[in-house]
Amino acid sequence: MAFTGALVFLIVWSFNYWNSKDILSSLLKSLTLAMSILPEEIPVAFTTFMALGAWRLMKLGILVKQMKTVETLGSATVICTDKTGTLTENKMDLARLYTLTSNKIVDPKDNLNPEEKELVLWSSLASEPNPFDPMEMALHATYKKLFPNANPKEFRLVHDFPLEGNPPMMTHIYEDNNGKRFIAAKGAPEALIEVSKLTSLEKEHLNDTLKTLSSNGYRLLGVGSSSYSGVSLPKKQQELSFTFKGIIAFYDPPKKDIQNVIESFYSAGISVKIITGDSTATTSAIAKQIGIRDNEKNITGEALMKMDNESLKTCVMETTLFTRMFPEAKLKIINALKENQQVVAMTGDGVNDGPALKAAHIGIAMGKKGSEIAKQAASLILLEDDLSKMVDAIAMGRKIYTNLKKAIQYIISIHIPIILTVFIPLALGWKFPNIFSPIHIIFLEIIMGPTCSIIYENEPMEKNTMQLAPRKLSTTFFNWSELSISIVQGLTITAGTLSVYLYAIESRLDEATTRTMVFTVLISANIFLTLINRSFYYSIWTTLKYKNVLVPTSS
Repeated sequence: MAFTGALVFLIVWSFNYWNSKDILSSLLKSLTLAMSILPEEIPVAFTTFMALGAWRLMKLGILVKQMKTVETLGSATVICTDKTGTLTENKMDLARLYTLTSNKIVDPKDNLNPEEKELVLWSSLASEPNPFDPMEMALHATYKKLFPNANPKEFRLVHDFPLEGNPPMMTHIYEDNNGKRFIAAKGAPEALIEVSKLTSLEKEHLNDTLKTLSSNGYRLLGVGSSSYSGVSLPKKQQELSFTFKGIIAFYDPPKKDIQNVIESFYSAGISVKIITGDSTATTSAIAKQIGIRDNEKNITGEALMKMDNESLKTCVMETTLFTRMFPEAKLKIINALKENQQVVAMTGDGVNDGPALKAAHIGIAMGKKGSEIAKQAASLILLEDDLSKMVDAIAMGRKIYTNLKKAIQYIISIHIPIILTVFIPLALGWKFPNIFSPIHIIFLEIIMGPTCSIIYENEPMEKNTMQLAPRKLSTTFFNWSELSISIVQGLTITAGTLSVYLYAIESRLDEATTRTMVFTVLISANIFLTLINRSFYYSIWTTLKYKNVLVPTSS
C-alpha cells in the first residue's frame, strides 16, 4: 500500500501541476490522496482490539502477560490440562489406608490398629514439617488426631532427599535425642515397591490393592521406612533399603462444573488431553467421571520418552491421558503437538511445568496455587484457578479475531471509493477534477478510525462463535472470497458516488453543490457499510438487534 500510495502520489502531483502550474497546491492535493490510500487505521485497530481484549479478560479474572495471546486464544485446537487442582478440587481428603501386615483396605475414620496408626506416623514423618501441599496437610491433621500427645521436638530433621526419580519419591532422615536414626519415605507406590524388600506374594497383594484403589479415582502414596545405620549417607535415596509400610489413598473430587467446562471445549472443536504425574488407573477413573472422551487411550512418561519422533507425533494426536509425566516428557508432548500444526494451550502450576508452559502457544498458570516459575513461564494467569474461565477466554479470543476481521474488511472497502472518487475524475479529465479537498479526506479519516477501532471492537459475540471449529495455523487473515466481498463493496460505493457526480454535471450544478452531493453519498455509504459488515454469517436484520451502545439501532 505504501508503494502504491507513493506511485499514485507522483501521478496525481504531475497531473495537478500540469493543469494548474501551482506546485504547492498540486502537492497538497496529491498528499491528500496518498493519505487516503494508506490504511493507517489497521495498526490502530490491531492495537486497540488487543489492549481492550486484555482489559476485558482482566475483568473476567484472567491476567494476560503477552498481548499476542489475546488473539491466539481464539485459535486454540488442543488444551492440555493437569488433573489435580484443575479438574479436581485439590482437597485431598484421606480416604483409605492399607498395610501389608493386615492386607486389607480400611477407612481412616474407623478404629485403626497399631500398624495402621504407624503407617500414618511414618507418612507424616516423610512430609514437610510445615506443609503447604494439600496431601501433606491432610496427613499432618490425621497424625495429630491419632497422636494428640506426641511431642514433635523429640525428632530432629537432619537430612532430606527431595522429591525426584521416575516415578518420584522423597525421604526424610530424623534423629532423636539419643542419636537414633529414623528414615521415612513416601512417593509413588511403584517407587517404594521398587526400593523395598518384598516377596512375590506381597508384591501381588500390593498390585491388586493398587488396582482396586485406583479404579475408584483415589490418588495413592506409598510409605516406607529404613534403618540405615552407615556413617555416610548414599548419594541417592533409592540406594537405601526400605521396609514397605503401606499405601495411603486420598480422594480429590472433581470440580462441580468441570463436566460442563469439558463439554464446552468439545463443542468448540477443541481436544482435551490430561497430562499428570498420577497413575494411569487413577487418572482414567477421574477422566470417566468428568466426561473426557477416548479416556481409554493413555501412555506413561517412560514409554513416551522411548518413542522416535514420527511415532511420537502420531501418539500425541491419538492419546488422551498422559500419566506419570515428568518435565522432559511434558515438553516433548507440547512440541510434538506443535509439529502437528496444533495450537496448544497448556495449564500448569508446578516448577516442573515451566518448560512446557513456555513452549506452548498459550501457557496458562494458576494464580493461587501456581509456583512463581510457572507464572513467569506462562502467557496468561487464571487468578481464581478456575478452568471454566478458559472457555470465556477462548470465546473472547474468537470474538476479538472475528471483530478485527470485520474492522479490516470495513477499512479495505471504504478506502476503495475514496481512492477512486479522487483519482478517476482527475485521470479522465472530468469537469471538476479535484472533487475532494484535503479537509474532506481528513474528515473521512477521522470517521474511519473510531468506526473500525471502537464500534467493531464493541460488537457482541455472535451466537455461533463457540460452535465453529478453530481456525488452522495455515489460515490467512483474509481468503479470496472475503477479500472479493470487500472489493465488490468498495466498487459498489464507488459506482454510487461517481453516478451522483455525473448526474450533478449533467444537471449543470456548480462545483460546491456537486462536491456536497458526492460527499453526502460517501458518508451515507459509510454508515450503511458499517451496519452491513457487523456479521459474516447473519443478515443486517439480525445484526440490527445486536446490543452495541455505539450503534443507536441496537435494541
